Amino acid sequence: MKQSLHNSPSPPVDPPPLRRQRDYRLLWAARTISITGSEVSKLAIPLTAVTLLTASPTQMGMLTAAASVPALLFALQSGALADRLRRHRPLMIACELASCVAAATVPLLWLLGHLNVTWLIAIALVIGTAGVLFKAANFPHLAAVVPPAQHTEAMAGFHASYSVASVGGPSLAGLLVQLLTAPLAVLAEALSFLTSALLLRAIRTPERNEPAPSRGMWRDVTAGLRATLTHLVLRALLAAGVTINFFAMAYTAVYMLYMVNTLGIPKGMIGALIALNGMGGLLGAWITARLAKRYGENRILLATVIFFPIEILAVGLLTGPLWWKLSLLAVTGTITGGIVVAFATCMGAIILRETSPELRGRVNATTTFAVQGVLALGGLTGGVAADFLGLRPVILLCAAGIALSTVWIWTSPLRPRHRPPATPSREQNRF
Repeated sequence: MKQSLHNSPSPPVDPPPLRRQRDYRLLWAARTISITGSEVSKLAIPLTAVTLLTASPTQMGMLTAAASVPALLFALQSGALADRLRRHRPLMIACELASCVAAATVPLLWLLGHLNVTWLIAIALVIGTAGVLFKAANFPHLAAVVPPAQHTEAMAGFHASYSVASVGGPSLAGLLVQLLTAPLAVLAEALSFLTSALLLRAIRTPERNEPAPSRGMWRDVTAGLRATLTHLVLRALLAAGVTINFFAMAYTAVYMLYMVNTLGIPKGMIGALIALNGMGGLLGAWITARLAKRYGENRILLATVIFFPIEILAVGLLTGPLWWKLSLLAVTGTITGGIVVAFATCMGAIILRETSPELRGRVNATTTFAVQGVLALGGLTGGVAADFLGLRPVILLCAAGIALSTVWIWTSPLRPRHRPPATPSREQNRF
């Protein structure tokens, strides 16, 4: 009897909450600090180009594009590289250190009198490339640090980081630019990358990734594309992400003009509305982590995608006094911030769940390539369409376009299918 009790399997032990897991706290802190530093540079570097280097409109366009070009050029290859690695953290640390050195050259060259716009463009390309490599390695690395049952909660925490950065980053950037001047404010970004690298260095969780044997870069990339496009769930998520980002960027291209010239929103209030969107993202991350445990990621995704167009539709139909416009925009913006984070959190968790470990880097990179790559096309389309159709029609078309993402999600296996009623047994037929 004693031997039987001794050999009986012990019940599974639930992992401790993420807030009590040292390595996850380090990983989360590293990302939050790094992203906040990047938000500072988004204001400081363009201000440096405009106010101190007298950049031309063409140069500013090249500087803006330089941040997104690496995703188009290197995203697919970075995913293949990440899937070849047994340990992802060394690559992540190297990327943060490379970005630190690159950002630190901006204030240094300015003090020496050698800074120019061409160098700023080169720095944006270096930091952007390092960011693409970091994201490719960070996605599978998360699986090593966090137990599978807590992937959704961990994803929510990372998206909360983006919301924190979007709320606090611009304010911090403005303060640093005022106190230090724009080039020296970029030093904050360099320090954030260095801090992130040190925090990542302190993580102790061992990585036991078993990479699949490489068949060459092109074949590895093709395998990631094939895995994403042939898997019904992954394909639906990819199509929905591309649809949402295309029309969201088309809306962003005309948003400022419409808010100021058509709705008459004071310029100072636009920043407050953007901050509310970030606050909604924080709330969405907190709620999603709890709802996912009860309802699952699939149901949350099915629900949130329905409400994606709500803010854009409200903006396109909005009329009335200023107080009413501001009130409705504040409410819909906050709700949309939460919806976007909930959708992105569950999307990332489902990709992690549905993808085999040896393909996680490539599938994530394929999604990044498509979802980020469509941004430039969406922005260009929105601007050109507004010249021909007007601002309000384009905004309403963007709301309708984003609503199409519902079709991709609701016709996929993510939607539960009702099973046909079971055939009565012979025993039941007797009665």
